[in-house]
Amino acid sequence: MSILVINTGSSSLKFCLFNDQASAVILDGEIDWHGRGQPAELTVRITGQPERKTTTDASDSASAVTLAIQTASDSLPEGQSIQAVGHRVVHGGTRFLESTRIDPAFEAELDHLTELAPLHNPPALKAIKAAENELPKIPQVAVFDTSFFANLPRSAAVYPVPWVWHENYGIRRFGFHGISHSYCTGRAAEILERPADSLRLVICHLGNGCSAAAVKNGVAIDTTMGFTPLDGLMMGTRSGEVDPGILLYLMKEKGLSADQIDEALNHRSGLLGISGTSSDYRRVESAAGAGDDRARLALEIYAARVRSAIGSLAATLGGLDALIFAAGVGENSATLRSAATKGLEFLGVQIDPLKNNNHPVDAAISTAESRSKVLVIHTREELMIAREVAKLIARA
Repeated sequence: MSILVINTGSSSLKFCLFNDQASAVILDGEIDWHGRGQPAELTVRITGQPERKTTTDASDSASAVTLAIQTASDSLPEGQSIQAVGHRVVHGGTRFLESTRIDPAFEAELDHLTELAPLHNPPALKAIKAAENELPKIPQVAVFDTSFFANLPRSAAVYPVPWVWHENYGIRRFGFHGISHSYCTGRAAEILERPADSLRLVICHLGNGCSAAAVKNGVAIDTTMGFTPLDGLMMGTRSGEVDPGILLYLMKEKGLSADQIDEALNHRSGLLGISGTSSDYRRVESAAGAGDDRARLALEIYAARVRSAIGSLAATLGGLDALIFAAGVGENSATLRSAATKGLEFLGVQIDPLKNNNHPVDAAISTAESRSKVLVIHTREELMIAREVAKLIARA
C-alpha cells in the first residue's frame, strides 16, 4: 500500500507519496501556479534521481490534485497503486478535533468552516473533491492544523469578550500550524535525547504564515494564532495582531467595508504591506541589503514580533529548555534567527554564529554555554499526515 499526502495552499500544492507504514518517501513534489497569466511549475523529486522541473497548465487546486495523482501513480511499479490519501486541512473548528475519514457529511460540515479560514479551507475542499473524482474508491483522510491545540487551557483558549460570543458563536482561540508544531515537538525530543514530556519548548513556525507555540511536557498550552490564522505574528501578507480599535476607526470614520478590511489584512499587510516590495522574506531581505528603508523596517518589525512572542511564551512555560525555528523562513534565514534572539540572553539563549550560518538542519545552533538549546528543525508536515492516515486506517 502507498499513501499520498496532499497539502493544498492558496497558490501552490505540495504532495508526497509514502510507503504503507509512512516510514519512507517514494516521491515528493510541488505545483506552484503563482498567479494568473504565469505558467505553473511542477517540481518532482524521486529518491536516487535528479530533481525534475516542468511547466504545466494546472491553475488551481483541483487541476493540481489531478496532476499530483497522475505523477505519483506513474512513479509506482506496475501493479501497485495509491491506496489512501491524506489531506491537510487548516481549520477544523470545534467539530473536528482529530483526524477524520472523509465522506459527504464531512464535506458539508467543512464547507461551513470556510469563513474561519478563507485562504485555506476552500482550496482544501476543492482538492478533496478532485482527489475523490480521481480515486473514487480510495479512503481519504483529513488531518487538521487545529487538532494539536484542541485542548488548550481555558485561560489560553477563551478571549476576554462577552461570554455570549464564546457560548453562542464559538469564539475561541483555535491555533494553527499544529501539524508542524506537533512534528517539531517529537523531533526536538529526539535531537535532545530527552522525553517530550520533560521539555518546555517554544516553537516558531515561520513561513508565509507564521505562528509560535508554547509546548509543555508534549502538550500545547498557548499559541499566537487565534480564532483565525490572521492573528499573532507578522506574516508574508497577513498583519498578525493589530489593535481592534484601528478596524473600528477605519469602518466608522473612513468608511471602509468589512470586505475591504478583510482584503487588506489578509492580502496586503505583513511583509508586503510594510516593505511595498514583496511578501517573500528573501526578496525583502535583498531589498533591505540594497538600502531600501521600508524593507529594513519590515524586517525589524518581523524580528521584533517573533522576539516578543518567544519571551511571552517562555514566561507562560515558566522557563525554556529549547527554542525551535522551523518552516521556510525559520529554517533558512540565519539573519532572522540572529535578530529574533538578540536580547534573549536572560532566557539563557545564546546562538553560535558559525553554527547559525552553516545551513543547519535538525541541529542545535546554540553555544555550549547556552542554558536553553536553540534548534533548527526541518518540519515535515506531510510525514505527520501520512502517519495519521496509516494510524486511522489500521484502526479501521
